[in-house]
Amino acid sequence: MERYTGAEQIILLFDTYHCESYYLHESIKRAGYDCLAIVLEENDFLPEGVISVYELLSGDWKEEIHGRPRYFNEIEVPNCWSISAGVDEPYGKITYQHEEKGRIYYTVPKNRYLVKAVDWLDRKGNVCFRDHYDRFGNICARTFYGPEGQQLGKTWFTARGREILMENYVTGDLIYNDEALVKHFRTKLDLFCYCFCRLGFDQNRIFYNSLDMPFEISARLGGSRKKNLLFWQQTAEGGIQGNMQKILNGAAEHTRKVVVQKRAAYGRLAELGAVNDRLCRLGFIYPFQKENGHKAEALIYTDTDWIEHVKELIEAFPQMHFHIAAITVMSDRLKNLGRYPNVSLYPAVKSPVREELFERCDYYFDINHYAEIISAVDKAFMHNQLIFAFRETLHNQECVADMHVYPAAEFERMVSDIRSVIEDSSLMERHLEMQREYALAESAESYKKTLEQIIEEESHGL
Repeated sequence: MERYTGAEQIILLFDTYHCESYYLHESIKRAGYDCLAIVLEENDFLPEGVISVYELLSGDWKEEIHGRPRYFNEIEVPNCWSISAGVDEPYGKITYQHEEKGRIYYTVPKNRYLVKAVDWLDRKGNVCFRDHYDRFGNICARTFYGPEGQQLGKTWFTARGREILMENYVTGDLIYNDEALVKHFRTKLDLFCYCFCRLGFDQNRIFYNSLDMPFEISARLGGSRKKNLLFWQQTAEGGIQGNMQKILNGAAEHTRKVVVQKRAAYGRLAELGAVNDRLCRLGFIYPFQKENGHKAEALIYTDTDWIEHVKELIEAFPQMHFHIAAITVMSDRLKNLGRYPNVSLYPAVKSPVREELFERCDYYFDINHYAEIISAVDKAFMHNQLIFAFRETLHNQECVADMHVYPAAEFERMVSDIRSVIEDSSLMERHLEMQREYALAESAESYKKTLEQIIEEESHGL
């Protein structure tokens, strides 16, 4: 394993690459910092520019690998075997003379039929092993199963097919082939820390967003004078977690600052008495998708026909066109809204139309009861739509400004505020700015300035 030479580069260390991980990654890049994003979860379809720790172990991350995800009928099978996509089933099938030999599992969305894994079956229909495919179409790992369906172990491969890591699921042991060295580890934490030290990451500053394994790795590699930063992106409803308390109390030598990235979490930590010079607030440089065009077109996504005050809203604003979309079929109650000339309905809406609706509309009403679908509120925010919600239906409080959330009983006040912004473009812009400020949206200049101040303070032990 070659030693890494970019000691000035920031290491972004994530448990998983979820939405907030993406926002932090984008923010660090847009602020002008050189960074390397590493994810600890077993994810073979990470976006370009994000590295799995298993790619680090294999050494593939430094090589230019060409390829694309494998299509279902590109799985290699013996002559005379058949492959079917499984259009109406959760998986594709590999068969020989009507005997099922394998099952093909797909990445999301399934209808693209890009292979994520293949289970190979014995004559009794039991899984013998599973081949895992990556975004380049290579078999990157193989999981082995026992006769009772229990997982026995897993082997990881380089892009050229060389075995580099074996994990025994029964004993928990790991064997790592580090070029000429063969190393034994009891835990993945030990393995990952060995890998990071071999690469020289103990000389890099680490930004991490989890108090689980990323915190432990930060602690193990904490010998550098460059102190690390925890970016807290979760809630604090359950109280202050033990590892965060260590940082706030000054007991974590490797990390002196906690950067809170959600307004509600910062407020809750303040209530718990956690706000001191080790805690600061900094949001994201959001990659907004478009500007608001001030058009009187509103979007609602729902998986239910219980949409709070929807009929009254439609009647209150005949000048506004309402686009109501669902990813399933619609009930008769919802279909009846189509009788209004300012309403368009989209049952079982497809992905291209979804994107078109977010581009087209400049308002979003988060007024459907029950679950949110397709992260609609977050998408509306990223498309600079002005979002209004009822307190009883609010799905994402981080994206919706407090002044745009109303008790359902105060529906008339919502109507009055909406009417004001429809009639006054400058007021519309002020409300959009309030929405962005509430979500802690930052410019690249302000983000870098604040981050440099945080780093300067922790470098002096403040």
